[in-house]
Parts: sequence; C-alpha cells; structure tokens
Amino acid sequence: MAGNTASTGVDSAGSATSGGPVGAPRRLRVDAQRNIDSLLEAAKAVFGTSGVDAPAKEIADLAGVGVGTLYRHFPQRSDLVVAVIQRDIDACADAASTLSAANEPGVALAKWLFRYTEFLATKRGLAAALHSGDPAFDALPGYFFERLGPVLGSLLEAAIASGEIRAGISPKDLLYAVANLSLPVADEGVAYSQRMVALLIDGLRYGAELQRS
Repeated sequence: MAGNTASTGVDSAGSATSGGPVGAPRRLRVDAQRNIDSLLEAAKAVFGTSGVDAPAKEIADLAGVGVGTLYRHFPQRSDLVVAVIQRDIDACADAASTLSAANEPGVALAKWLFRYTEFLATKRGLAAALHSGDPAFDALPGYFFERLGPVLGSLLEAAIASGEIRAGISPKDLLYAVANLSLPVADEGVAYSQRMVALLIDGLRYGAELQRS
C-alpha cells in the first residue's frame, strides 16, 4: 500500500503529496506562464532598443530562458510581436478601472489618456513590422478598438456626466486624436507627446465650461 501511495502522489486521506506527480502539471503550467511573462517583458524591452529583428538569443538571455523555450512558445517572430502588443493593449485597457476607482471622472480620463500616450510611444519601434503587410498582424487593429474603445467610452461618459468634459466626442475620435499627437517628432520623446495631449484635454475642459455657462 505504501508503494501505491508513493506512485500516485496521494496519501491515505486522498491529499496530494509533495513529491508525487499530481502537482506536477500545475507546477509546469505555472512555470510555463512565468516563462511566457518573462519572454514578453524581455521582447518588449529588446524591441524598443534593437527593433523587432533583434536576435532571438538577445531576447531569451534577457528573459533568463533558453532559445528553445522562446521558439516553443512563439514559433514565428510575428507570434511574439502580436503577443507583446496584445499584452500591452490589455494592460492599457485594464488601467481604466483602476484609475476610475481612485480619481474623479475628469482626472481618471486625463490620466488614462496619458497612459495611452505612453503605450503608443512604446510601439514606435514596431511600426515597420505592423505595416509590413504580414497577415499575422491583420487582426490587431480590431483587437485594439475592441479593447480600448469601450473603456475609453466609459471614461468619457463619466467625465461628461460630471460636467468636466464637453460632450460631442466619440472614443474613436479621441483615440485617433491622441495617436496623431503622439506621432514621432525629431529629438522629442514621450514627454513632448504628453504635453500635446495635455493641451487637447484642456480644450475638452474649456468646452465643458462653455456648455455650463
């Protein structure tokens, strides 16, 4: 009986033992997810400094994994690029609820727009890949609007309802406006784009003041 208990990884009470294989699949899943997270963080950093064609070893070394692990999770470079972008889109979208819970509606909207500006700045190094015509990237624009449009819409509605922002602007309008203000300018970084976005936000507030008067 003792041998059976050891082989199944379950004790006489039916609980998983520390050394048996019952916990192994979950442990492998946790390790695999940790590797994926490390690879995505490393790829984001490397893409920003070396571009999307950076050597796989540079990404794997920064992530602390082997090149084989990189290719096991992301067989094609486009798979990795898409995963990095989707992860950052999700993080930007998820920030909206946190900001809404901690700030007044107008402040939450402004802080999210600055967060969105930072997101756009980190994607400048990926522009060539995204516009390469590779069909692997075809679904990204739809994913972008699907995730960011609704959360920005909620932020806008709350700010308009509170009288802090003027009415008459759609989430899509604002996403495009900030994207245009975030286009690269020679010898300028994200701080410049955020100053331009701050002017846009001031304009939205000015319109609200006129509507209340």
